[in-house]
Amino acid sequence: MDYKTTHYKDINEVIYIYEHKSGLKAFVIPKKGYSKKYATFATHYGSINNEFIPPGEKESLKVPDGIAHFLEHKLFEQEDGSVIDKFSKLGSSPNAYTSFNHTVYLFSCTEKFQENLKLLLEYVQNPYITEESVEKEKGIIGQEIRMYEDNPNWRSSVNLLGALYSRHPIRVDMAGTIESISQINRDYLYKCYNTFYHPSNMMVLVVGDVDHEQVFRQVEESIKTSGSKPEIRRIFPEEPEAINKPYVEQKLAVSVPLFQAGFKDNIKNTGGMDGLYREVAVKLLLEMIMGKSSPLYSQLYSEGLINATFGFDYTIEENYAFSMFGGESPNPEKVRDRILEAIWNIGYTGLDASAFDRIRKAMKGRFVRQFNSVERISHNFISVYFRGVNIFDYLHVYDTISLEYTNDIFRQHFKPEQLALSVIKPV
Repeated sequence: MDYKTTHYKDINEVIYIYEHKSGLKAFVIPKKGYSKKYATFATHYGSINNEFIPPGEKESLKVPDGIAHFLEHKLFEQEDGSVIDKFSKLGSSPNAYTSFNHTVYLFSCTEKFQENLKLLLEYVQNPYITEESVEKEKGIIGQEIRMYEDNPNWRSSVNLLGALYSRHPIRVDMAGTIESISQINRDYLYKCYNTFYHPSNMMVLVVGDVDHEQVFRQVEESIKTSGSKPEIRRIFPEEPEAINKPYVEQKLAVSVPLFQAGFKDNIKNTGGMDGLYREVAVKLLLEMIMGKSSPLYSQLYSEGLINATFGFDYTIEENYAFSMFGGESPNPEKVRDRILEAIWNIGYTGLDASAFDRIRKAMKGRFVRQFNSVERISHNFISVYFRGVNIFDYLHVYDTISLEYTNDIFRQHFKPEQLALSVIKPV
């Protein structure tokens, strides 16, 4: 069996890579001595992929919002019973999740790994969807949507994306709406499945103390190869460079105001190493501007404008990118203005070289520590894989990213006119 082996001696890690004849790639990251084994089967298909041209067709198809998440739910039901029950009998813990860009099916176990892996690979490739089960699922997902509609943290983030973006489907909740899921039917679900669940659009990753050759043999045995590799043509609306609106407010049951603010990043190339460098640069900048070791954080905290809930992140994915920061605050508008002031000052004085180097090393250290967790390895590997890079590429970026490049990204990203604020206020 042919497969590639790459060693990363600096962090004492290795990865085995096998490419199936269908186009699917399988990866094994061994963790000797670990009792937990973690396997994922993922497709490059998420909530934003709601318009596409199905393989073999000429006309585009617009499907209801939330259908990727709906399909994730449906795959757990098989003709001979619940997949969850089957995993439970094998002593494992199954799960799945849908993001804006991918859907992931997974399990963790300590025993009977090979039987669990076979079940994972086979059930995801064998959907069993009836109109009756679709109608039943609408009620279940409807309850989930209503639950999140009352979740202040979730609403603050979703509202911010609606403020940043006016047309891109990222502005829509991943689960859709009560109205949109009411339009989902069996035909739509199979159309999406047959388009996006071809093995060439998928990947398998196993992390744990396993025999990599045995994993690859199971992949070879279980992955279907019928039909040629389909061309997946995803369609996205033209998104304006300007933000949709600078401020959005909603009232919910909170004791103190909750907010999320962020900068819309207008870039064309979000994939590959260029996207990875930009991700690390913006995260470095966020740490320098408002991280816990920054003067601004100390000032805002001592003045009671922020508390321990304050945090930030940067997301860069398929044709969109944005930063986001927020938490609880008695005066979100003042926090926003103080952050803008700090950004203006940095733009005037420039980045501090010693702080840049210190934070870069600290971020690399945190990155390396994640390899102690099979779950974190898996989640972060998948999050960058469909962007055309490998999680281990971060090592090169942390070692080679420059202050000059990061200064350039600072000027490109932190533009006041690209900032929006989402506030949840008490009822």
